[in-house]
Amino acid sequence: MSHLIKTSIKPVTVITGAAGNLGAAFATAMAATGARLVLLDHNADALNAVCATLPAGCEATSFIVDLMTPAAIAQTIAAIKKRYDHIDILANIAGGFSMGPPVHETSDDDWERMMNLNARSVFYLCRAIVPTMIAQGGGSIINVAARAALMGQAQMAPYCASKSAVMSLTESLAAELSAHSIRVNCVLPGTLDTPQNRAAMPNADYQRWVTPASLAEVMVFLTSNAARDISGAAIPVYGRC
Repeated sequence: MSHLIKTSIKPVTVITGAAGNLGAAFATAMAATGARLVLLDHNADALNAVCATLPAGCEATSFIVDLMTPAAIAQTIAAIKKRYDHIDILANIAGGFSMGPPVHETSDDDWERMMNLNARSVFYLCRAIVPTMIAQGGGSIINVAARAALMGQAQMAPYCASKSAVMSLTESLAAELSAHSIRVNCVLPGTLDTPQNRAAMPNADYQRWVTPASLAEVMVFLTSNAARDISGAAIPVYGRC
């Protein structure tokens, strides 16, 4: 079965973590397609800065929201639906990374932080938005997992486990929502070429990393009707590493 976005010529696209490096790149890439953007983040100043960089004529709305608070998410989704009446695309980009101690020395706080940032946020947003997509007869969801989802690594257990959870959640959602013409996919990026990663790894070969703009292009493809027969996929985007 082909899964098309049926509701709008200019799809309404909700982006979490929109003020981050990848969120901003994806917002810019989607704006180039003519999509209407709904940008979610917890950092008001950074979100305003992203909005200021979008091309002239781009229709964008922003919301400051705590993705760990279901009530705040529900209120935000209600406001989005009041404005647009539908949501065509959800990009779950919000997340985080940190190294840590070995598993046997990992604190509850360290474990919960990675699970909350990377997995719980995806669960909450999908739970809030999927009913709208079912009611309108279709949609596309893109989640950001990581290459680390495929294999546990030393001193990265909470991060690896949280990104594995994102990949499994993607597969479960795809299986559940196929009959509703909702496609669900995730990307598995390698190291992203960001200022933060350059500062953390000053001796690395940055040319081998994945740029946020390059990853955003892959995500745009997955939201498009050119990818209408792709669902439940975990797409590797490793760069040259």
